[in-house]
Amino acid sequence: MSEKFQFENALENLEKIVESMESGELTLDQALKRYEEGVALVRACQSKLVETEKRIEVLTRTLDGSLKKEAFDPQEAPRGAGKGKKKKVVSEGSEENSGDED
Repeated sequence: MSEKFQFENALENLEKIVESMESGELTLDQALKRYEEGVALVRACQSKLVETEKRIEVLTRTLDGSLKKEAFDPQEAPRGAGKGKKKKVVSEGSEENSGDED
C-alpha cells in the first residue's frame, strides 16, 4: 500500500477484487492471491475505521447553551443516524416530547 492509506481507494480495490473473483475467470492460484489481497484490505479498512471512530467527538449543547465535548458512542449513533428515531426533546415548563406526535 502507499505511504498514506486511502480508505476510498481501498474500497474501490475491494470492489474490483470481488468483481474479478465473481467473474469465474481466475485460476485457483489467482483467486487465492486476490482473496489474500482482499483480506489485507478489509483489515486495513477496519483498522482505519476504528482509528477514526476514536477521534470522533460529538459536541452537545447543554441546557445553559454552552457546548460540551463528549466521546463518540457508536451504540447511540447507529447507521443512518438522523433518520427515523428522534431524540426526546425537553424544554423548560413542558413535558417530554419525542417529536413523533402530530
